[in-house]
Amino acid sequence: MLKYFSADWIFPVASAPVKNGAVAVRLDGEIVEILTEEEIVSLGLDIIKNKGAIVPGFINTHCHLELSHMLGQIPERTGLVEFVRSIIKSRQGDAGQIKAAMETADQKMFENGIVAVGDISNQISSKEVKENSKIHYHTFIEALGFNPERAGVIMNHLKEIKHDFEPLSATIVPHAPYTVSPQLFELIWQEAEKSNAFISVHNQETVDENAFFESKSGGFLKLYEFLGIDIGFFDPTNKTSLKSWLPYIKKQKTLLVHNTVTNKEDVEFAKQSNPNLYWCLCPKANLYIENALPDVDLLMDENVKITLGTDSLASNHQLNILSEMITLQKHKQVTFEKLLSWATINGAEFLEIDQQMGTIEVGKRPGLNLIQLSADYAIESDLVKRLI
Repeated sequence: MLKYFSADWIFPVASAPVKNGAVAVRLDGEIVEILTEEEIVSLGLDIIKNKGAIVPGFINTHCHLELSHMLGQIPERTGLVEFVRSIIKSRQGDAGQIKAAMETADQKMFENGIVAVGDISNQISSKEVKENSKIHYHTFIEALGFNPERAGVIMNHLKEIKHDFEPLSATIVPHAPYTVSPQLFELIWQEAEKSNAFISVHNQETVDENAFFESKSGGFLKLYEFLGIDIGFFDPTNKTSLKSWLPYIKKQKTLLVHNTVTNKEDVEFAKQSNPNLYWCLCPKANLYIENALPDVDLLMDENVKITLGTDSLASNHQLNILSEMITLQKHKQVTFEKLLSWATINGAEFLEIDQQMGTIEVGKRPGLNLIQLSADYAIESDLVKRLI
């Protein structure tokens, strides 16, 4: 038995938009056919047409489900250093409340048309939620350890967490260059290379990050003092953050997240160093924390692979990829079709689920969302009607 979904526009992503078309879907969500308006008429199909555009399910490549209980707890626009301090002070809480918040956030993501998530975890607490979710999750088990002497101990602990996440999909990844020693980077890369795993890393969220690597100055010095970490062993590299850490991961498939202060020289260096990079934008979190946005025009000019993320409810008011698209359309004037590819197929390719998700194509099960567009393809609302 087939179900038919019709709208003013169908955006398959893998092919040109279809006006007044329809998508034929099996009950299990598999796409059977994309029909034109003429084909609908010739077959004599009586299909109710929706107002709006049908698009594939969204891919959220960067989220922190574990922090869902922190919604509204951290003030906006304090800068990354103060934000991190607030996270450390406030992230603990009642286990039942934390789980309930994760379950609510997971359900809201599903309702917002998200079909797959790349999720950062520091512990095992999100496993049960992910096991019971209608969303596909890949968990990035996050390493933090700037003291080079502790690299081995930290890596062994992370391997235990990864084992505990089985049979769910998971990989061990670095948190950020300012929290991971070169020795720990090397162990992470070795682990990833063994299974050809893809990894994720927070990159250049603030000017303080570059200042720390270039001259051992800036706000991160206060952060280490707050954490009680002696960084006497650290010598500045006289390079930007990205140029300092990227060589550690060789040519492993990697998602660079945020990129708020990444410049043209950084991007050119990255492209020469590793051809297998994806660049994740989380614009609403960038505005929440630093009140700044990445140089999106630069990334587009450099023709890099861009994906979208929501970050966490500690740094965002909702986990909604369509809302991230609206923010970029409003502030950076990115075209709808480009945004849609970032929100679907690019994320699916990075998470290696593009054989099933990311585009509306025969044989795939990408999920179908109905959204509202104006005549000039401006996204009119962040409300999503999930069709399947």
